[in-house]
Amino acid sequence: MLTPLDVLTANSFDLLTLDEPLPPETGERLLRFPLSQEDSALLPLAQIAEIFRVNVEDILPVPEMPSCVLGIFNWRGEMLWLIDLDQLLGYPPRSLMAVTPMAIVVQSNSQSLGLVVSQVNDIELHDLQKLTNAANGLFPPKVLPFVLGALPEGSGTVLNVTAITEFPLWQTHRGEIS
Repeated sequence: MLTPLDVLTANSFDLLTLDEPLPPETGERLLRFPLSQEDSALLPLAQIAEIFRVNVEDILPVPEMPSCVLGIFNWRGEMLWLIDLDQLLGYPPRSLMAVTPMAIVVQSNSQSLGLVVSQVNDIELHDLQKLTNAANGLFPPKVLPFVLGALPEGSGTVLNVTAITEFPLWQTHRGEIS
């Protein structure tokens, strides 16, 4: 005699069998977030270590730094530079008091950097083989050094994490403080 649990188990397995295997994922996972009021950008998820809300009081300002550098932050017992990504890319500076900002900790070549944005939107899957190369005229000159490329049909700008983390501006100052 079958008990209700046996029937439930048998039916559950029947629902899990597929006639055809699931197709493999193609593309790379990218995190979308807003830039300024009207634009958005994406970062490869593989280069993101963590995303967290930033308490503005926990940021230690560093004197004589470029205005896009918000300061340093204690992240996992290490010093993490926090950068206003909007301002770095030539947009108006972010108001840290308007909303609790988010920090996207990116890593490249054993270097970590916190990119401060207003929010994160979603994780998307895109084929990076279809990126349009970063070229003059397609992106503003200030943004160009940090762009990996543009997705087809205007669906977003993918930023180059390595170019951001290795930007000479903080490489010079990083040696002075660490």
